[in-house]
Amino acid sequence: MSKPIRNHANPVAHGNLRAQVIRILVMVNQGKSLSSSPFSKALNNTNDRDRGLFHQLVLGSCRHWCALDRVLQPMLQQPLSDLRVHAALIVGMYQIFYTRIPAHAAISETVEAIKQLGQLKASGLVNALLRRCLREQAALEAQLDSTSTLPAWLDATLAQDWPEHASAIERELRCEAPLFIRVNAQQQTRDEYLKTLQLNQIEAVATARPHGIRLLAATHIPSLIGFDYGWFSVQDDHAQLCAQLFDDLTNQRVLDACAAPGGKTAHLLESFDLAHITALDSDAERLKRVSENLDRLQLLDHRVVTKATNAATWQAEQLFDAILLDAPCTATGVLRRHPDIRLLRQAGDVEQTARLQAKLLNNLWKQLKVGGELVYVTCSLLKAENEQQIGAFLARTPSAVEVPIEADWGQARPHGRQLFPVAEGGDGFYFAKLRKTA
Repeated sequence: MSKPIRNHANPVAHGNLRAQVIRILVMVNQGKSLSSSPFSKALNNTNDRDRGLFHQLVLGSCRHWCALDRVLQPMLQQPLSDLRVHAALIVGMYQIFYTRIPAHAAISETVEAIKQLGQLKASGLVNALLRRCLREQAALEAQLDSTSTLPAWLDATLAQDWPEHASAIERELRCEAPLFIRVNAQQQTRDEYLKTLQLNQIEAVATARPHGIRLLAATHIPSLIGFDYGWFSVQDDHAQLCAQLFDDLTNQRVLDACAAPGGKTAHLLESFDLAHITALDSDAERLKRVSENLDRLQLLDHRVVTKATNAATWQAEQLFDAILLDAPCTATGVLRRHPDIRLLRQAGDVEQTARLQAKLLNNLWKQLKVGGELVYVTCSLLKAENEQQIGAFLARTPSAVEVPIEADWGQARPHGRQLFPVAEGGDGFYFAKLRKTA
C-alpha cells in the first residue's frame, strides 16, 4: 500500500492535537462541513509546527473513513456507541496505514487523546484494536487496497450510472486533488506569470485551459507572489471551462445565479467586456466573499451587483442576455478536494438536490431573453443531477433547445458533456448549454 503523506519533521505531536482531530471528525459525522468555521478556527489555533499534520489527519481520515470502517467493523465484538471512540479508531488506523508516522507514536498519542476526551474506559479498546491493526498490517493493507473509500449508496449509484467507469472513478477519488490557479487575464498573461513563478522557484506547468496553471507542490496560496494584487485565482482546471462555453458576451447583461464564492463571476469579468453582471447567492455570508474576491482581483466596479436571494423564486427587473447556473448538487465530483462530503451526503440528498435544480431551471428560464443562452454546470458525477435533469427540463420546456458542446474534453452524453476526475487533472464536472427560442 502506498503512503501518500510525507514524513513530518515532528511526527509525534501532542495528544491534544489528536483530540482536536477527533472533535472535528465527530462534528463532520454530525453533519457539519469542514468549510464551516469550527474547522477553520481549530486549524488557525494550531501552532505552525503541527498545522500541516492536523490538516492532513482530518482530511485523510475523512478520505479513507468508509474503507477503514469496513475493515474495523468485523473486529468489534459489539457496535460502538460513542462517536469519539469511533473517530479515534479511524484516526489511529489512518496513521498506521496511510502515513509514515511511527506506529508506536500513532497508537500512544491516539490513546492519550481519547483519555483527554474523557473516555478512559474506552482507551483500552482503542489501544487493543490499534495494536491488532499493527500486527495484521500487511493483510489489512491488502484488504484496504480492494475496499472502496466511498459510502455504499454512492458506490451503488456510480455502478448504476457508470458501470464501465465506476471502479476507475473510485480509485481516482482516493487521491488528493491537484492545485490549479487561473491567471487574471486583465492583469497579465499566463506566460508572464509562469516566468514569475519560475523566478521564485515555484514549480508549475500550463494546463489545457487558456489561463490555467497547475502548481506541482503544496503552496500557501495567500503568500504566493501576486495574490494580494489579484494576479490569479484558485480554480479547478475543469471549472475553468465555464467561461469558454459562452459566445461573445461583450456589452451583455449576465446573471451568475449561484455565485459564491465568486470564481466564475470573476472569470466572466476577466474574459468579456460585460455591460453588467448580477451575482446571486442564497447565503449572505458567502456572498460577501464574492465582493471580497472581486475586489482583490480589481474587478469590483459599477458593472457588478451582488444580491442575497433565493434564485429559485427571485424575479429580475430586467431580463438577461446570458445566465450561468452553477447549480447546487451533491458535489460527488469534488470528493478529492472535499473528502468530508463522503460523510456528509446521504442517498436521499440526490432527490432533494434534483428537485432544487429543477426549480432553479424553471425560474431562471423566465429571467432569460429570447435568443439568450443558459449554461448549466454541476460538480456532480450523478446522472440524476446532470443529463437526466437537463433531459427532463427540455421535455417540459418547449422554448428551450440544447446547444451541442463540441469539445475535445469529457464525454458527450444524450444531453451535455460529463467530465470525470482525472489523475493530475481536473475534478468531476457536468456542462450543458441551452438557448431560449420563444
